Amino acid sequence: MAEVKGRQKAPQAGDKLAFLLVLVPYLMERGRTSVTDVAAHFGVSEEQVRDAVRLIAISGIPGDTGTYQHGDLFDLAWDDFDESDEILLTNLVAIDDAPRFSAREAAALIAGLQYLSGLPENADRTAISTLMAKLSRGASATPSPVAVEDSESNSVLAVIREAVAKGTQLEFDYIGWEGTRGRRVVDPLRVESLDNDWYLRAWCHLRESVRTFRMDRMIDPVATDAPVSDRSRDISLGDTLFEGSRSDTVVTLEVARAALPLLADFSPSEPVDAGGDTVVTTISVPHFHRLKRLAAGMAGMLRVVDPPEARDAVAEWASAALSRYTQHQ
Repeated sequence: MAEVKGRQKAPQAGDKLAFLLVLVPYLMERGRTSVTDVAAHFGVSEEQVRDAVRLIAISGIPGDTGTYQHGDLFDLAWDDFDESDEILLTNLVAIDDAPRFSAREAAALIAGLQYLSGLPENADRTAISTLMAKLSRGASATPSPVAVEDSESNSVLAVIREAVAKGTQLEFDYIGWEGTRGRRVVDPLRVESLDNDWYLRAWCHLRESVRTFRMDRMIDPVATDAPVSDRSRDISLGDTLFEGSRSDTVVTLEVARAALPLLADFSPSEPVDAGGDTVVTTISVPHFHRLKRLAAGMAGMLRVVDPPEARDAVAEWASAALSRYTQHQ
């Protein structure tokens, strides 16, 4: 008999199974939802959705006894389903046994996402908030409430990013490594981050070279109306955050071989085997203050060999820090 025109073809067994396989994750993701919304989403009739939900409710995995006990089947809020045509799964079987983040792990990830959402380029995006909600629902237990305090550097970052995008100069006071404060006018080139710090790479009109500025040392940056200079438009920045200049000091270091990758941003020279697990390499630094921080961060893995003034600077800094520590014992 020819099929009557306009009559919807009855779904086959394979179609029903495929629909169930996508319906269950969808219901888990959405939480409470209506039959009407589900039907519209999948392009099926509302009665097909109701039939599928009833089938889900008698599906499951038998327990150790080989029979179906309480908790071995999917379940849903029947009153809501029968009276309001709303679907809410209340018991999940097998599909919910996948490894989950612990409450602490989820809280840590949510805190990181909150930090990202506070950055200017992410301020208006909903993807991050949606992901945080998924982490909360998918954790093995309810994550502890977390809040990441907004940083003053966010407003600084917004001003700098705007200047980079518009191609205009920046003016700001900058506190150098030695503690002195001076006025800088720069052509902003690129914003980058390293660990927990944000940096601006720019052509400095005072130094007449490319410089890297830490944002937490920049005071009241102002985007001017002056366009960046033609010279800075032709600058090609390298991949390393800190680029050397002719005035830098070359420092010889003994480094644990396994820790050598930690010097990547300093563009170390080709390492020379010094015996055992130690190698010798050289880096260039604009001042010894950076060398002090580097030595402190790689304690036990790095030793300054040459020049003598570099060794003395690091040793004096370490001694001063140690004396302050012992004074508070």
